[in-house]
Amino acid sequence: MGTIKDEAKVYKAKASVKNISELSSVDTDLALFEDAEAEFPYKYIEVNGERYKIPASVLASLKAILEENANLKKFKVKKSGEGMDSKYTVIPLS
Repeated sequence: MGTIKDEAKVYKAKASVKNISELSSVDTDLALFEDAEAEFPYKYIEVNGERYKIPASVLASLKAILEENANLKKFKVKKSGEGMDSKYTVIPLS
């Protein structure tokens, strides 16, 4: 067993995950993945090799939009607030 110092020297951060609201638009046909082994499991998409987390509230809003417009191809997400107070607004684009 090593010391904290030894461990810190070789520490590598796990892959960082961005938020879907950082994308200017999202295609509804992108593949959805799930990281079930994370400390807090989450769903995400991959764009240009980067992971973008999709909060459950975004999926719920998108479901309601798709019930009215099944042909929706693209949307974007606006985020307001921080941490547990984050709110997401799904905006249909085309």
